[in-house]
Amino acid sequence: MLTPRQDLRPNTPDYETVPLVKPTGFREYDARWVLEREINLLGIQALGLALATYVHEIGVRPRIVTGHDFRSYSLSVKQALILGLLEGGMEVLDVGLALSPMAYFGQFALDAPCVAMVTASHNENGWTGVKMGAQAPLTFGPDEMGRLKAIVLGGLGVARPGGRLERVENFRERYIREVAAGVKLTRPLKVVCATGNGTAGAFAPEALRRMGAEVIEMDAELDYNFPRYNPNPEDHALLSQMAARVKETGADLALGFDGDGDRCGVVDETGEEIFADKIGLMLARDLSALHPNATFVVDVKSTGLYKTDEVLKANGAKTVYWKTGHSYIKRKTAELGALAGFEKSGHFFFNAPIGRGYDDGLVAAGAVLAMLDRNPGKTLSQLRSALPRAFTSLTMSPHCDDELKYDVLTRIVKAYEDLAAAGGSILGRKIVEVITVNGARVHLEDGSWVLVRASSNKPELVVVVESQVSGDDMRALFREEVKPRLAAHAEVGVYNQEI
Repeated sequence: MLTPRQDLRPNTPDYETVPLVKPTGFREYDARWVLEREINLLGIQALGLALATYVHEIGVRPRIVTGHDFRSYSLSVKQALILGLLEGGMEVLDVGLALSPMAYFGQFALDAPCVAMVTASHNENGWTGVKMGAQAPLTFGPDEMGRLKAIVLGGLGVARPGGRLERVENFRERYIREVAAGVKLTRPLKVVCATGNGTAGAFAPEALRRMGAEVIEMDAELDYNFPRYNPNPEDHALLSQMAARVKETGADLALGFDGDGDRCGVVDETGEEIFADKIGLMLARDLSALHPNATFVVDVKSTGLYKTDEVLKANGAKTVYWKTGHSYIKRKTAELGALAGFEKSGHFFFNAPIGRGYDDGLVAAGAVLAMLDRNPGKTLSQLRSALPRAFTSLTMSPHCDDELKYDVLTRIVKAYEDLAAAGGSILGRKIVEVITVNGARVHLEDGSWVLVRASSNKPELVVVVESQVSGDDMRALFREEVKPRLAAHAEVGVYNQEI
């Protein structure tokens, strides 16, 4: 394999003979590129060879599960990846069209320590990527991704004999049977299942029916053009349509899934969206009653209510805040032996007896349905209303180039640290703490907070704010504090959505 280059253009002879790999595609815990512009199929093949080389370096058995999401080019990308894996001496077990958690399940069910799932998740069309791991249920973090990047860009991939490909037929059925087995509803529940024309449409409706729910399908037909909106349960476009369908059908709730099925979003029977951190708190209350003294891990974008909730305290539960990112929360949940981990973006991680430790939107959906089943006299909105009040924003992401975003963030973090050190305040409230484990989470004296961090998988910053006072105050924290502060940096561009 020739050493990859970064200056190749499509429709040239070199593009057909030399790998193109832009270094920015190596994110903190997975790989993502715009296909053709930032990586070509030979570059994907080089990635497969490098992954095989890394697996041999660390002494892990060279047996790997592969799968791909539903996009026009994902099968071609996966086949190029498999060519590289075979060249590197890997035994490849291909499960075909898959959700990311289905590929993760394959590590357990097929006795394969490694996984490489071709997916761009909820990213817009044109993007591709690979989620990788070599120790179930964990996926790669910065150290592994850094070494992989060095192997790829340095042309250090090593060809080895022993490569073998096996197609695993009908693995979809085995996976659906697994996720549905843990939930058997005893109360009638009508569920809107929203998949945004993404891959989950081929899996989620059937799994929910087997759990015992009456399912109303919404945009479940697979269409890799995503004609209505990207399948992202954190985006207002999908959430508002879920809310409208709930009201129209009288459903008990709506469950929305992202493009590769590892995230779940929730709308209650009134049409109110419940962000994943609040759903996590509701689940933590429910589960901590069944499992006293349980530990939960939540990301820094999540509500501060976990710190103060009286029900969790009464059940002896402990909550640990950690870095945002599915790989980070998954790893911390495993390290602490936590019962569950929750991420505001909709990744849920359940250890035994609920799950296998990896993020699975269908397992999360089952946990929500099981919670409702254990509370037969209550609606989802009533369970939500039992939580202490906190007003948390959507996740908002202003554009900032990958090459620039970490430098910009460093300056923003320093500004907040300096403001706190000087005894400063935000909208009349003193700063009491700046948590810098992942960007800057700035806590105010009344429990409100603002967060600015760098996106791990797109050229963006990430902004979340929460008020303990009111919705208007939450909007003011963004409009009068965070937005003007970020606007002072010329590198920060347009937001994907705003409150």
